[in-house]
Amino acid sequence: MSHPVVVITDTEELDPEPGIRLLSDAGFEVRVVGNRTPEAIAAAGHDADALIVGYARIDAALLARMPRVRMLATMSAGYDMIDTGEAARRGLWVANLPHAATEDVAVHALTQALSLTRRLPQADAVVRSGGWSQDFTDIPRRASDLTLGVLGLGRIARTLTRIAAPVFGRVIAHDPHATDWPDGVDRTGLDTLVASSDILSLHVPSTPQTRGIVNAELLARMRPGSLLVNVSRGDLVDADALLAALDDGRLGGAALDVFPVEPPAADDRLRSHPRLLLSPHSAFLSDASLRGYVTEPARNVIAWWTTGRPHTPVVVPSSATASM
Repeated sequence: MSHPVVVITDTEELDPEPGIRLLSDAGFEVRVVGNRTPEAIAAAGHDADALIVGYARIDAALLARMPRVRMLATMSAGYDMIDTGEAARRGLWVANLPHAATEDVAVHALTQALSLTRRLPQADAVVRSGGWSQDFTDIPRRASDLTLGVLGLGRIARTLTRIAAPVFGRVIAHDPHATDWPDGVDRTGLDTLVASSDILSLHVPSTPQTRGIVNAELLARMRPGSLLVNVSRGDLVDADALLAALDDGRLGGAALDVFPVEPPAADDRLRSHPRLLLSPHSAFLSDASLRGYVTEPARNVIAWWTTGRPHTPVVVPSSATASM
């Protein structure tokens, strides 16, 4: 009896070995392509039952070259690399990883917010330049006197509100799509959120409605000296407007883990502004998340093969198409 075949497309910086071991122990033949080339993926997957996908584009043309595939598992929370409409038409399952780095990104956002609040980048610069306490003129504010505002209330934002609530005096949020609301978080409109937050943390996806939402007009409505944290998507923020607000003092500081263009050019002012705290799109990164990005897609595939359903589906075949 032949073994079911799963193909891992591109792994980028991830080590696929823990996932390979899980799949092999479950009886799968595992093939690793190691790149995003459609020809290489099609060659490896001509008889595959399932794909585990990194960033490779899986479109209708590629799926047509892999007629046996019935399951697509992403190595990320996002799944926009997959033509989900075509997957649904073909009766394929698609599963993502909604929880692999939730804690890590939320902790990163809180760490950035507190670092800005305590003026740690400025304090670090004083010491490194040979100065001491008398040279440190940025006076931090007490966190318990501040309001943390959260734009969007998905899984990461909810984790952030839970771990931040004991630190800040008040936590408020805006999300018109949320059907339930966590305890201890005040629901506000967008205008109130912007005007009332001492720290505004962004947690919304990139959509036509949210791209550039942090523009000059929004920044002008923020409290003087307030802070901005973005661990979500780089194109939520108008970079020129952000730099102007930092230059004129309207904004006291900002922390960015994501950028409009990644990586930013060497001469991009986002790299050098003294009131910006930067990280290289690494909010997701931890030893546990790196394991999860390879083991959880494998578990989705194994669950689908053994029970008929992955753990975290985002596309579910209809009964009419599932038997294609």
